[in-house]
Amino acid sequence: MARRNIRNLSLPHSSVPTNDHKMVDQSVEESQKERVNVFLLKKQTVGELNAHDFDKLGDLGAGNSGVVTKVRHRVTGTVMARKLIHLDVKPSIMGQINRELQVLHECNSPHIVGYYGAFHADGEINICMEYMDGGSLDLLLKRANRIPEEILGQVTIAVVNGLHYLRQNHKIIHRDVKPSNILVNTSGEIKICDFGVSGQLINSIANSFVGTRSYMAPERLLGKDYTVLSDIWSLGLSLVEMAIGRYPIPKDGNGNGLSFCDLLDCIVNEPPPTVPESVFSADFKDFVDRCLNKNVAERADLNTLLSHPFVKRSETEGIDVSHWICQIIQLDHLTPT
Repeated sequence: MARRNIRNLSLPHSSVPTNDHKMVDQSVEESQKERVNVFLLKKQTVGELNAHDFDKLGDLGAGNSGVVTKVRHRVTGTVMARKLIHLDVKPSIMGQINRELQVLHECNSPHIVGYYGAFHADGEINICMEYMDGGSLDLLLKRANRIPEEILGQVTIAVVNGLHYLRQNHKIIHRDVKPSNILVNTSGEIKICDFGVSGQLINSIANSFVGTRSYMAPERLLGKDYTVLSDIWSLGLSLVEMAIGRYPIPKDGNGNGLSFCDLLDCIVNEPPPTVPESVFSADFKDFVDRCLNKNVAERADLNTLLSHPFVKRSETEGIDVSHWICQIIQLDHLTPT
């Protein structure tokens, strides 16, 4: 089906294993699989990384766990995103973190940000990832004010498939699904990043909660055991935020974010957020409502979401995500390569 742009829609943001090709997600289209294979060949060319391999090109952002910079690999000219995480841990723990991060070499899916490698230097763990030139959806949201439902349909397809791939192929729960961890590029690709692959890294950074409290499911805020269903809650909350243009949990009387106790009370005891049915399609509203069911036993699982009418409809719409991204970041339309 021909891809349709949405110009006129209203806008309401280590070493390299030699057998990587065997781990490519087999459930994807041939064109997507080819892009993954192109990345894997590039990664083999890059080879093992060290601190002296890079020229810094600029800053991409900072979060609770580290600073992300745009860098160029000197030998190959490959542009990457390098995340620097300062850790004050014993050498034995650092060694375990490096071993645990090796699983990222096997996460080869068109819905997951590509991983070049990691190394330790000057008290920092350096994680080198695929550079996504469109940035994160939280930044695009700030520029667009709201993200159209048609685009959110493509976001949903990518995130649900990415979560399904991590769960089925690697037994990984993301633990921090939110707009800032969903990245896009000007070829129209949508990918998730910053999933909790390393238990030791998670413990070293957080020591308590993993992920952003504002997007946590009720069971996590209550300290209960949780599964991939907690990621589904976070996806639903992120979709509502991007659809209506603001974080859906109310602020306090002074316009500030809620304290942890007030946030806990709101998420656990108040009705879950949703989208107005007068503005959005019944399929989209039903999808987010199934994600934001506070009863874990009744919350939709990944297989249910993959077959949901909103996802099936979105798979047939042929939306030109590349054009929308370039429009928002004020670039000319680029043909995917």
